[in-house]
Amino acid sequence: MATAPISDHSVQQAFALALAASAITKRASVHTLRHSWATHLRESGVNLRLIQIWMGHASPNTTALSTHLTQTAEPSALTAFDTRTSGMS
Repeated sequence: MATAPISDHSVQQAFALALAASAITKRASVHTLRHSWATHLRESGVNLRLIQIWMGHASPNTTALSTHLTQTAEPSALTAFDTRTSGMS
């Protein structure tokens, strides 16, 4: 049983080794995982304020910068827009 938290260095080293062993060629870091998590939460419809709390950000602007648009974000938004506006004519 662990008696202390794993060090930041150990986490970063394990991530670097896992990345090197994978077929992923894109640059990434442990911090990349944090941004990816926030982005996927946002795309899944989680409220930005809740993501802000979970990430420990003081400002929603910081959280907004942490979430990035992906290739699935725009089609999802357009579908939602089309659904909401189709009955407005």
